[in-house]
Amino acid sequence: MEILILYNLMVLVKRTFLGSLVLHNHPHLQNSLCDPEGNFLLPGALPLPLSEKSTDDWTPYRDHLEFELADYIFTKNQTPAAQIDHLLDLWAASLIRASADSSQVLFTDHRDVYRTIDNTPLGDVKWQSFSVKYTGDIPYEGPTPWMTESCDVWFHDPHQVVQNMLANPDYAAEVDLRPYREFATETDERQWQDFMSGDWAWNQVDQIAEDLAMHGSTFVPVILGSDKTTVSVTTGQNDYYPLYASIGNVRNNVHHAHRGALVVVGFLAMPKTTKQHAKTAIFRRFHRQLFHSSLSFILQNLKPRMTKPEVVHFGDGHYRRVIYGLGPYITDYEEQVLLACIVRSWCAKCTSNSKALDNDNLLRSRAHTDTLIEECNHGMLWDEYGIIAQLVLFTNDYPRADIHELIAPDLLHQIIKGAFKDHLVAWVEKYLVMTHGQARADIILDDIDRRIAAAPAFSGLRRFPQGHNFKQWTGDDSKALMKVYLPALEGYVPTDIIRTFHALLEFCYLVRRNIITETSLKEINDAVARFHQYHEIFKDSDVVSTFSLPRQHSIKHYNTLIRLFGAPNGLCSSITESKHIKAVKELWRRSSRYKALGQMLVTNQRLDKLTASRQDFYARGMLNGTCLTSVLATEHDDTGQHEPPVSSPPGEDENEDIDIINDPTSVLTHVELAKTPQLSAELHIPNLADLVRWFLFEQSNPDDIRDPTEVPLLEFPHYRGRISVFNSASSTFHAPSDLSGISGMKREHIRACPLWRNECARNDCVFVITDSNTHRMQGMDVARIMAFFSLRQHGRRIPCAVVRWFNRVGNTPDPDTGMWMVKPAFSAQNAPHFAIIHIDTIFRAAHLLPVFGTIPLSPSIKFHQVLDIFKLFYVNKFADHHAFEIAS
Repeated sequence: MEILILYNLMVLVKRTFLGSLVLHNHPHLQNSLCDPEGNFLLPGALPLPLSEKSTDDWTPYRDHLEFELADYIFTKNQTPAAQIDHLLDLWAASLIRASADSSQVLFTDHRDVYRTIDNTPLGDVKWQSFSVKYTGDIPYEGPTPWMTESCDVWFHDPHQVVQNMLANPDYAAEVDLRPYREFATETDERQWQDFMSGDWAWNQVDQIAEDLAMHGSTFVPVILGSDKTTVSVTTGQNDYYPLYASIGNVRNNVHHAHRGALVVVGFLAMPKTTKQHAKTAIFRRFHRQLFHSSLSFILQNLKPRMTKPEVVHFGDGHYRRVIYGLGPYITDYEEQVLLACIVRSWCAKCTSNSKALDNDNLLRSRAHTDTLIEECNHGMLWDEYGIIAQLVLFTNDYPRADIHELIAPDLLHQIIKGAFKDHLVAWVEKYLVMTHGQARADIILDDIDRRIAAAPAFSGLRRFPQGHNFKQWTGDDSKALMKVYLPALEGYVPTDIIRTFHALLEFCYLVRRNIITETSLKEINDAVARFHQYHEIFKDSDVVSTFSLPRQHSIKHYNTLIRLFGAPNGLCSSITESKHIKAVKELWRRSSRYKALGQMLVTNQRLDKLTASRQDFYARGMLNGTCLTSVLATEHDDTGQHEPPVSSPPGEDENEDIDIINDPTSVLTHVELAKTPQLSAELHIPNLADLVRWFLFEQSNPDDIRDPTEVPLLEFPHYRGRISVFNSASSTFHAPSDLSGISGMKREHIRACPLWRNECARNDCVFVITDSNTHRMQGMDVARIMAFFSLRQHGRRIPCAVVRWFNRVGNTPDPDTGMWMVKPAFSAQNAPHFAIIHIDTIFRAAHLLPVFGTIPLSPSIKFHQVLDIFKLFYVNKFADHHAFEIAS
């Protein structure tokens, strides 16, 4: 296939020992420091300043206030041009009214704002384009329209983008500059975490180090990802094909915190034709080769630096020699077929036949594929190996690049949306129809939907008020359904189906761990084995005739992929898919919708410049406090009366549910003041005053091990003071596998309020630490928060909570669902077991799901009632990844 590439450059708006671990670093590419000319320096050399600018140089802005206004208008508020002009007019009018000089307004109009941003010298990686056109043989009857049309591809130079990433001070302390292997000190057990802990980076450096001139350099793998996205389904053709880039040196926590280590570097072409020609072999071949030729061209400036190192300035101020390499490619199965040039329904990773994918077979490799192409004809390659021979892969143009090895795991599309939603959930519906008939199956499915809708509220949990029967599914929908689906099936399907879901869910949560050990790999293998064992029920019941499904088959490769690339939560396609919102969809919404791509590129470039400016100003210590506090600080320099607070690093306050707080639990919102008898009546706890007295006795006598019934009543202190009642508390904990800040900390709200969202009362459940010497569920109990309040004793404030206890059912989780079971606890008088606990004993929120049994759920029962109605519950370990760790 011949392709002509017409290249042109466009300048857009060019107007002015580690604790209990042993770490083994690779011995050859030592990440040695050098000077700007590439001469190696002695260890311990001091870094050069990141910037030679003074701390009062706000170029191209006049001062702090002007920068913050531009950033607020363009980035945070995304203000349209007309509204910018209106805002600035109001500002000028207010200055005139105050008898001030109206010329003091920071910007005259929206053009002035845009011009100032465009004059920013930082982050200025220009957008470029090239045209691609078919130049192959023309049919005898003449060319079809697509043969004469050009396709435009837009891109940032990945070489400059990667250099900017390496120079970014924002996450300079969160990069790994040498491949390494980690082992536990006591057991010598290996573990995998970030990308550079995998074998692939180590093996690449082995190859590079064969050239002695490379020793001392730093290896930087360039990670790519692409995924088509639709920005609108109602206004014509609005599909885009973004190409993303990152570097393997950046740790997974940076990706989770969305700190700018994944950027859009291009928009690939999507050639169009008529239905008549869309399925022709020649058009399909052109479409595939267009993809590979475009990638090869976009990446060409990196190629010389893959065999000869260059000197790069890093975010820590040091210079290093850098050698690049093509790293993993993140994408879904449909694009894996395109990348590997294989026939659909075959596996891109191994040579298993498409009709028997679960049979063990050899892994594909570039050398093996090249040999087959030399020895076999095209028909044999297609039929027996699933290889499309007429295409030239983009990786063939680059050293040490094997696309079959580089295809990254795709947990979101292949496992969550594929194996779970498209396979198992659909198979359950088919099983019910085949077993009960359509009419009875519809009744059962309606009840399953009611059960799903009845899941109690939980921080970060998406609810399904109408069940799961809707057409437009997203990745987030599938992930949310996974968390509540399993208990809803019980009573309607055989145990083996429940165990099939249990095995697949455990697999998904195990591979998303932030750190995966050799023990974890055994647990993953066990989950895969159980999945393959129990899902046979679908074949035995004639629901499916084969399990030879590429997306489900990919489960078998995760053990190998983890060893190669580290924990998959750093490479999952959910990272690129979430980037669509900022990199594509928001930009499209800000455009006029007419020839939107050009406007989107301009907006993208301006956002990059503002981000680069913020990083630069922060690194120079210029963003301490707000604009107001910085002005006040200047005016009070002589008196020393004002000390502005220190601001957070860029991006750290993007999510209000993620913060770094030292206290494990802290009360947030003050609601009202009340006396104990009033609260007792509201909560329907007649002996609340006695509970308060016992709680105060415990606080004053922590070493007293007597039961409350053994302590004379006279020893209990009286409390006649006032109490402060609160609607919520926040719990902060380390949850690096969930959405969290760069340090891996996550904060969630725990509710105990009489009216939530003006609809109903909400009283969340929590894990309470009852034995600090025992880990996970064995050291915790589950309770429901009835109220948060604080009182004062001996001059100190004591935050606490009224709880109703649950008792564990058995000493192990339920074998079918894998979840612990609990039931409401009762006292000796068969009354609900209430208690008052110190808020510091609360670890985090717990999510309980009812054990529905075989009785249909009444439509009148709502989600906020189930904790009061049902008598047996599952502790939902699938509520999030942190819950999985503590409730397994």
